[in-house]
Amino acid sequence: MNRKLQSRSTLMAAGALLLVLLVLLGASSVLQLFPDQQAGQPVKLYFADNISPAHQRLIDAFNREYSGQIELVPVNLPFTKFSTNERKELLARAMRSKSDRIDVFAVDLIWVPRFAKWAEPLNDYFHVQSDLQDILPAAITSCSYGGRLVAIPFYLDIGLMYYRKDLLPTLGSEGALEKELKESITWEHLLALGRQRPETVRPLYLFAAKNFEGLMCSFWELYYGLGNGPPENDGIQLDWPRARQALQFLVDLVQKYRFTPVEVTRFDEMATYRFALETDALFFRGWPGIKRNVHLSDPELNRKLQRVQPAALPHFAGKPALSVFGGWNLMISRYSTKKEAAVKFLRFVLRRESQKKMYLQGGYLPVKGALYNDPDLLATDPDLPYYQKLIQRGVHRPFDVDYTKISEGMALSFHRAIKGEITVEEALNQVQKILPGHSLVNR
Repeated sequence: MNRKLQSRSTLMAAGALLLVLLVLLGASSVLQLFPDQQAGQPVKLYFADNISPAHQRLIDAFNREYSGQIELVPVNLPFTKFSTNERKELLARAMRSKSDRIDVFAVDLIWVPRFAKWAEPLNDYFHVQSDLQDILPAAITSCSYGGRLVAIPFYLDIGLMYYRKDLLPTLGSEGALEKELKESITWEHLLALGRQRPETVRPLYLFAAKNFEGLMCSFWELYYGLGNGPPENDGIQLDWPRARQALQFLVDLVQKYRFTPVEVTRFDEMATYRFALETDALFFRGWPGIKRNVHLSDPELNRKLQRVQPAALPHFAGKPALSVFGGWNLMISRYSTKKEAAVKFLRFVLRRESQKKMYLQGGYLPVKGALYNDPDLLATDPDLPYYQKLIQRGVHRPFDVDYTKISEGMALSFHRAIKGEITVEEALNQVQKILPGHSLVNR
């Protein structure tokens, strides 16, 4: 019976993937979803993204304001049906086909170099010194490529560590430890706490180690943290000893110290959150918004969730405390025939009220710096200024046109090393083979 259900689920997922691909490519079988523009009718503007309830409210607000002029039509690519990689490939296929059926689309900020060639340059529509001057530098940095503005920031993310406030007394001095966690505890101290804790099956630290980009975020945080932050250039350059040390640390958390169970190699962030609550993990890596984004039917798990608090990611003694940025940007397709209408939507997204609503209704971190001290937002989430503090320590992953392709290969090799299937040296040797034109130096 389970196999039948699994097969049915697989077929449904495949069907959904095919339907969305047909829609994105404008195939004749689904052209009725995109009727030709009729004279006197509002311009239909198609927007591809994960359409959350907050997104839908934003779309509804835009449509009310531009009623009779523009109708924004969502093309939903939900995270529940499509992985980030699947979304990327769907959009890439649509762009390669030069389809004009998608006007505005959301991209993970690390996709910007790859999608820049398909994006409408925005320099003539937005001026950095006036239109974008109140945008956080961390958000706007990822919107330009090759000297051109090719995207505008939608929302930001920043890596952090969560801890269970109710479990801190099991580790000793609760007050002093909590203060240290907020500032950034050293990895050395965290490991010492793991050795000193009472005998327990409770995990010390969890991180998402599935074969996906989330694993790479943990790697880059360690890799950059072992140096002095990211290099000045945007290319992909790996220092072999430092890469080995960063990967070895992730492997050791699982295979040597046993502070992290091997089950994490099956988890993305959402699965990590649930496992952390089920097993009473003391610390776990994630992104802001866990209490908004995790929906649990189990009352006991919900009770535990309310005791989760954000902290800075650990750092190595004598090295900088930092976190990797996440987030999504918006691009206008260069093949769109409705660019003026698309620009109006992008301007609408950047409005203060739009950014506020996206945070209040969906927990999406705003890209406007002033909102981190907004009274309405602070009344809802007093942690917002703390997130801004973490953002100030944030670093970007390599900004390179080949990054997504290379990162996929790195994630697979690193995932296998953490599982114990290959050694760290073997994993890095595999990475060396997928770095043509890039650098793995100081070997």
